[in-house]
Amino acid sequence: MNYRLAIFDFDGTLADSFPFFLSVFNTIADRHGFRRIDVEKAGQLRHYGTRQMMDHVGMPAWKLPAASRTFMAMMKEDAGAIRLFDGVAEAFRHLAGHGVTIALVSSNSAHNVRTVLGPELSALVAWFECGMSVFGKASRIRAVLKRCGVAPGQAIYIGDQDTDAEAARKVGVDFGAVHWGYAPIEALRGHGCAREFTTPSDLLRIAG
Repeated sequence: MNYRLAIFDFDGTLADSFPFFLSVFNTIADRHGFRRIDVEKAGQLRHYGTRQMMDHVGMPAWKLPAASRTFMAMMKEDAGAIRLFDGVAEAFRHLAGHGVTIALVSSNSAHNVRTVLGPELSALVAWFECGMSVFGKASRIRAVLKRCGVAPGQAIYIGDQDTDAEAARKVGVDFGAVHWGYAPIEALRGHGCAREFTTPSDLLRIAG
């Protein structure tokens, strides 16, 4: 089906920020008092859901907001070095040119998101909802739907983690799973995917 509104996650979906995440994780762990990870075995961690990952490193939910703020502050210093996945820019231009409204819901900060997107692509985004908990995306997706005047059945949320799939399901929008993000596609299929995107160029298909 064709969608009037495409809502995107950012980290791991549009931006290749996982290497940066790995590079700062243990610094954040030391600062906030949870366990370090073996970066050499990071590939295994991709099979952990968000809650499993928090359990693995011994991070209680109440520490998540502070740890997230530290991550965003550290990323702010290096945001100019983080790149979009190849094909994302072309997909944004194509969707906007074919009448699909683009919005963004991310737990990252609006400053970091806009910096990595750059002024041209940021201007194609009708609405940004940023800086919430990874468990708080559903309410922000609802806010985007209301702001854009689009019914849930006419929208899709594209992401790369289990929390993205859960948020989409709560709101009643389709979930589009990317193959190149943090979680392996096999794990995302377990949460129900209305669409799968093998490469960023496949995002063009959102416009029909």
